[in-house]
Amino acid sequence: MADLPAITNNPDIRFLGKLLGDVIRAYGGDELYRRTEYIRSASVDRHRGVGGEVDLGLDRLTLDETLDFVRGFMLFSMLANLAEDRQGVAAEPGADVAAAIERLAGEGIGKDQVAALLDTALIAPVLTAHPTEVRRKSMIDHRNRIAELMALRDRAVATTPDGDDVEQAITRQIALLWQTRVLRRERLYVTDEVETALSYLRDVFLPVLPGLYQRWDRALGERVPSFVKPGSWIGGDRDGNPNVVAASLTTALARSCEAVLGYYLDAVHALGAELSISTEHASVSDELLALAARSGDTAPSRDDEPYRRALSGVYARLAATHLALTGKPAPRPGTLNGEPCSSPQSLRRDLVTIAHALAGEDGPLSSGGALGRLIRAVDTFGFHLATLDLRQNSAVHERTVAEMLKVAGVEEDYASLDEAARVALLRRELASARPLVSPYASYSDETASELAILRAAADAHAKYGPACIRQYIVSMAMSVSDLLEVHLLLKEVGLYVPGDPPTAAIMAVPLFETVSDLEAAPRIMTDWFALPEVAAIASARGVQEVMIGYSDSNKDGGYLTSTWQLSRASEALAPVFAKAGVGMQLFHGRGGAVGRGGGSAFAAIRAQPPGTVQGRIRITEQGEVIAATYGPREAASTNLEAIAAATLLASLEPPALSDADRARFGKAMDELSASAFKAYRGLVYETEGFRTFFRQMTPIAEIANLKIGSRPASRKKSDAIEDLRAIPWVFSWAQARVMLPGWYGVGQALTGFADKGLLREMAQAWPFFAATLDNMEQVIAKSDMGIAERYAALVEDKALADAIFPRIRDGWEQAKDGLLDATGQSRLLDKNPKLDASIRLRLPYIEPLNMLQIELMKRHRAGEEDPRVAEGILLSINAIATALRNSG
Repeated sequence: MADLPAITNNPDIRFLGKLLGDVIRAYGGDELYRRTEYIRSASVDRHRGVGGEVDLGLDRLTLDETLDFVRGFMLFSMLANLAEDRQGVAAEPGADVAAAIERLAGEGIGKDQVAALLDTALIAPVLTAHPTEVRRKSMIDHRNRIAELMALRDRAVATTPDGDDVEQAITRQIALLWQTRVLRRERLYVTDEVETALSYLRDVFLPVLPGLYQRWDRALGERVPSFVKPGSWIGGDRDGNPNVVAASLTTALARSCEAVLGYYLDAVHALGAELSISTEHASVSDELLALAARSGDTAPSRDDEPYRRALSGVYARLAATHLALTGKPAPRPGTLNGEPCSSPQSLRRDLVTIAHALAGEDGPLSSGGALGRLIRAVDTFGFHLATLDLRQNSAVHERTVAEMLKVAGVEEDYASLDEAARVALLRRELASARPLVSPYASYSDETASELAILRAAADAHAKYGPACIRQYIVSMAMSVSDLLEVHLLLKEVGLYVPGDPPTAAIMAVPLFETVSDLEAAPRIMTDWFALPEVAAIASARGVQEVMIGYSDSNKDGGYLTSTWQLSRASEALAPVFAKAGVGMQLFHGRGGAVGRGGGSAFAAIRAQPPGTVQGRIRITEQGEVIAATYGPREAASTNLEAIAAATLLASLEPPALSDADRARFGKAMDELSASAFKAYRGLVYETEGFRTFFRQMTPIAEIANLKIGSRPASRKKSDAIEDLRAIPWVFSWAQARVMLPGWYGVGQALTGFADKGLLREMAQAWPFFAATLDNMEQVIAKSDMGIAERYAALVEDKALADAIFPRIRDGWEQAKDGLLDATGQSRLLDKNPKLDASIRLRLPYIEPLNMLQIELMKRHRAGEEDPRVAEGILLSINAIATALRNSG
């Protein structure tokens, strides 16, 4: 687009913007191009304050022109995101493992201590299907192809491997984006979500992680354990999603197995072509000769090539494994017959035999290379690719267990029992080998579905190995009985075995979500470990996981209270685990938006309380965050480096604060949190009419029509905010440019806090408080109370809008002013010029989209039935979310 050089210094944005303008002119015509360019340049002038009041001319657009205009601005934002990712706008200094090791060395922490930590470490990004990615997969695929072509252009490569001119190929991909339908016509099914996640696991994680391990091996000077492993919820997360059933679990695991075995087959085939070593020119170990002899490869042409013959045998065994586990022949069937590998370790042993033979030569072939990466892949991904979690709400478990006990004649009314009686009953049943479920009894659909899921999990353990499913997340966990109920369900399918001690193949993991749940977490875990059978299981495993939820705690108590309670709960849990002699593994349920725990993962991990990381951390990744951080391989590599480096630093660095400062700052945070909580709850839950105000001001109803996920927007058929899922809550406020979940209540807390000097000291010296303010600053910078006021005009009861919106606007002003004072800045993002430039670039493109969305919402809510109005609203939601980057 024409004068982009005037508003950005990023050459990629200028280049891609010009190509997009050319495409719009070529396919939309000169008139559309001129109108789009006028609106763009007028909006830029308006944001610069040039020429006074500027008429954007939006009211002169026809509906068809509106749709094309919105698509154009959405595509520019998409290309700008790509360009900024390539230029490293989000890159953080020191966010790599080598730099972390060097930093630790400077603090007297040697590589031996790093290696010792990694022996028991686990870092797991866990992909979820939470519906925050508004773009279709087809759009993301074209975007990623442009990224690949831009990388060729960086290297001054004129043509693609297929012979196309690189710049013409980029233009072609942008043209395809322009002509690709933006909106989904049908709601996603669970199988669609499985395939989307699989594309990242197969195309990004599989090739990227082994290469990263080679880098980390060099940084540490020895082979590190496979401590970074991906996880997934897709196909196992039933909480509030009735569409996830046993078949979903089976499909997710089968497709993952097929993908990882296909990768191994291709890698072994390529190694067979590469390792052409002849016994005429090299000595070979007896172990390799024996492996070659067992292969059954008797081809005379390979008689002197034992590596190739050994790999022929490995390939035959892998092909047989593929058939056995997937029920399908290998994509490239071999000529030899082999026995299936009994486990990933069996495959690894053969590959290590080949590697040791090469190492025996003590030359350039003795380490690393494609064979080393393949061995690392087998270590990391096994036959399951990613560990799949099970998740269900505790209320469903309660109903399921109650029915099982009633049908078995054990307890007529389990739900009426108090906690002590429930625990006693569950422990008695867990000590007995007698099953509760009878094949001759009838059960409700809900109970039958839950039991079917568990049988599928047991089958998966037998088929793919125990690493395929290790955790069972209990949403809304409020008691020990909530966890024992999971053990009872696992016992029915043989995944919990009574004994002295008992064993549990899958770990029951409590998810503490609300503010009150977080406060109760230490007591619940103390009671959990006090049960001898639980202590025995946890001790044998060596670790117990606890999940802490950012989204619902934020919706429940506001940003500051949620953030502080999560930190306090983590810190309070550490001594509970230490007393039990069990390692603590925290699972952070973060979203993309700050109101759902988003922001820099590197900063967030480093800001965790001392002693709470311990080398083990799992983090949810979802929606637009997956596409941004794990779409291009370079981005995935950068992000995985960052979370690995942050985990090392958070686990091993000395605390940033003295005990005295920590106590002093903690007391201040208690006061701030209480004040913010009161303000937030007062507005959201105690203001009469707020529910109506929210639903009429924001496009929450329209967002429900976006076909971006398989699960409903609300947990129950209710319009109560308590029952609304956190994602649409955050998403809708972002669309209206309020972003209330990311800041409301903080301004009142900062303004009312007497010791402003202490706040400045905390912002300077305390990583937790600094990260909290940094994340809020991004949200405030992206919000706009002027635009938000226009959305407030959509509220039918003007007196209601006039009563509520000024409170929001005043809270925003207080949050901004309090933040600037605490951080010592004269304006927002003064200390982060790159992010400031990124947001300023987007604002002129977002405002016209907001104006159009408001007008279309008015027409739609007034009853206008032209389908282009509804389509325009959904397109504008898509475009605004793309421009804001982390709105969900």
